[in-house]
This record gives sequence, structure tokens and C-alpha cells, in this order.
Amino acid sequence: MKAWFRQHAQAFGRGLARVGLLNVLVIGVALALPAGGYALIESLHAVSGRLALDPQISLFLDAKRADTDALAAALKRDARIARVRFVPREQALKELGTVQGLPELMAALGRNPLPDAFVVTAREESIEPLAAELAKLPGVAHVQADALWARRLGSIARVARMGLWLLAVLLGVALVAVTFNTIRLQILTQRDEIEVSKLIGATDSFIGRPYYYAGLLQGLAGGLLALAVVAISLALLNREVRVLSESYGSNFRFDFLSAGDAFAVVLFAGLLGWAGAHLSVRRHLRAIEPS
Repeated sequence: MKAWFRQHAQAFGRGLARVGLLNVLVIGVALALPAGGYALIESLHAVSGRLALDPQISLFLDAKRADTDALAAALKRDARIARVRFVPREQALKELGTVQGLPELMAALGRNPLPDAFVVTAREESIEPLAAELAKLPGVAHVQADALWARRLGSIARVARMGLWLLAVLLGVALVAVTFNTIRLQILTQRDEIEVSKLIGATDSFIGRPYYYAGLLQGLAGGLLALAVVAISLALLNREVRVLSESYGSNFRFDFLSAGDAFAVVLFAGLLGWAGAHLSVRRHLRAIEPS
């Protein structure tokens, strides 16, 4: 057992010496693209997830307060509507009073400019036809399809996430090819040494072990570099985002990857390096035979 650990320790040291810094840089920058994009999308997804994504329609009224009962009854009879909520203009003003800057604006106006409104929750995902019909009801001044933009944002996020996965796969194939070629050049450079090792009885497994460690360590180092690039990029981006979000009374910022996602990036990079080394060792090491 001690001999086995000693052999792997020696192979680890030789593999570490063969790690190319330029290849680590290539892997790190390439993986930073999908990793950084994933961090941005997850931050935006967290924001859209806190929004009401139910298909809702807001009906702003110009009718007298006495007409709202008849309109509410008509809305409740519609089979396409799941819930109806009446929002008096006084309640709407109170809710808007929590938004930064608006209380001063309302005080300057000297009156409540908001109308009474109904918030209608539809049973269907497609709410545009229903909104068009509700706009024709007596006493309805304006109709707004709420949460439609949020659902569109969620759809865009899903498409972007799929695009990132495709980008990660393509870059993964490219990085395997980079490691494959690096290990191939190392094997060809040490061809004479490998032939001598085989003459004295060294197996392909023993000879190839340092190359496996080189590919694995190169991938792991590239993954760690990718995380560092993402962290620095998000920190610089958040400096500008903070100013913009504070102007809207928000504390939004782009979050770094979670611990699980960060570990997955490093592990994925290490596996890519190992896979490239494995393919190269199998193809080129076995082709070398002592003459």
C-alpha cells in the first residue's frame, strides 16, 4: 500500500510539473463565459421569481363608486376569470406611498390622482383576448395586462440558460481537444524516455499516470481561474449596478455562484482535463513500442 501511495505521489509531482500555464489560462477564460452568464441569469431569475407571475389584468375605472358592484358581478360571472379583487383608490395611494419619492410627489399634487381598479386573475395563460374584451365593459377606462412582462422575462431566461448549456458543451469539447493536443505533444517529446521505460518493464498505466494527473490538475486550475474571473467581473459590474439600483430605491446586485455551482464548475473543468488526457494517452502512448 505504501508503494502504491508513493507511486501516485511521484506521478502527481511529475504531472504537476507538466501543467501548462497558458493552457490553464485558456481553460479559465473559456469557462468564465458560461459560468459568468449563468451567474447573471440566476440573479435575474431570482428577481423574476419574486414577482407575481399569475396571469393578471388590471382594470382602471372611470365609473362612480356605485357602479363597481355591477361590474364586479359581471366579472365574477365570467368563466375565464378565477379571482376578482377590488382596489379602492385610497388603498392604491397608500401602497404607492411606500415607494421612494412618490409621497412628496403626491403631496405636491394636493389630491389623489389614482382611480379605483379591479385586479382580475385569469384562468388562461393567454390573457390578451380577455383583456381586449374587458376593455369594452362600461366604466372601464384602461386595461393593463400585469405580469406579462415578467413571464416573458422568465421565458427569455430559460432560452438563455439553454444557450449557455450549449455554449458550455461546445467549449467543453474544445477544451478537451486542447488538453488532448497538449498531452500528445508531451508524449511525443518524451518518446525516447517512454521507449526505455517500456524496455525495462514499465506498464502503460504506470507511464501514463503523470499525464492523467497533468490533465486533471490543468483542468482544476482552469476551473479555479474561471471562478476568479467571474468574481472579479461581477464585482466590477456591481459597482455600476449599485448606483443604478439605488436610484430606483432597490438593493439589487448580481450574486456570485452558489457553493454547489462553484464546485460543479471546478469539477467539470477537472473532468474535461482528465478526459482530454485519457483520450490522448490511449491513442498515442499505446502506439509507442520499443524498437
